[in-house]
Amino acid sequence: MYREVDCIKRDGDSFDLEMHPVIEEMPLAVTVNGRHALTAMVSPDMLREFVIGFLYTEGIIKDTDEIESIKIEDTNASILTKSPFKILVSKKTVLSGCGGSMSYLDIAKLPEIESDLTLDSETIRTTVKEALDSQLHVLTGGIHVVAMYNATGKVCVVEDIGRHNALDKIIGYALEKNIDLSSTYIICSGRISSEMVRKCLTANIPVVVSRGATTTLAIDIARSRGLTIVGFVRSKKMNVYSWGNRITDIPDSVSESLLEDETKVENESQTE
Repeated sequence: MYREVDCIKRDGDSFDLEMHPVIEEMPLAVTVNGRHALTAMVSPDMLREFVIGFLYTEGIIKDTDEIESIKIEDTNASILTKSPFKILVSKKTVLSGCGGSMSYLDIAKLPEIESDLTLDSETIRTTVKEALDSQLHVLTGGIHVVAMYNATGKVCVVEDIGRHNALDKIIGYALEKNIDLSSTYIICSGRISSEMVRKCLTANIPVVVSRGATTTLAIDIARSRGLTIVGFVRSKKMNVYSWGNRITDIPDSVSESLLEDETKVENESQTE
């Protein structure tokens, strides 16, 4: 995941030649049924999980049973599916953030969350602290962390140069392990963008949490499709931007007030 690279370090008024750990980055060219799907810049681990998660969140497969074979050699991944003519949709939009794919974003066609998951704010606080305690980040300063939790605790933690890559990897891992995604929630180290929200909706993951910020488009999509976004989880503080009724210790009156805004957003989008 990293290697030592020599560099000139300044410390005070002195300059010295020293070694410094730097995170690895590699291109992965993904070919699906003989057609080039994308070239992703990723960290060089869990490549199989990344491929599976990418195929799933892009709608190329609906289940791992649809994969005929996955062959990964060096910087190339070749996938055959049981529907040999199925490939990415033609409309593409470059989406925000590092490691983002280029799926066309049509909010009206995004799935709605179907989940009975609830959790309390203290669980969110403690799991964020646990999940984002990354020694690799401390060592290199150049990695994103995405973790998946459910009612029994930690499911998986993934580190990658891109948080979108890490989310695809973790979804791919869960699919291979037959984990019920509707009972899980995601914790990420970086910004919650519209692309992170889209991937969670596709996978029916009901809650996404970050110690960082989110975007207005991510919030609008989440409010209209039933996804809970929690941002700025630090110490005993957090911001719940959508579907606060999943957080059990939020007073009903407060959750209902937020829900009124969510209903307003949904009505406006339907009118447009």
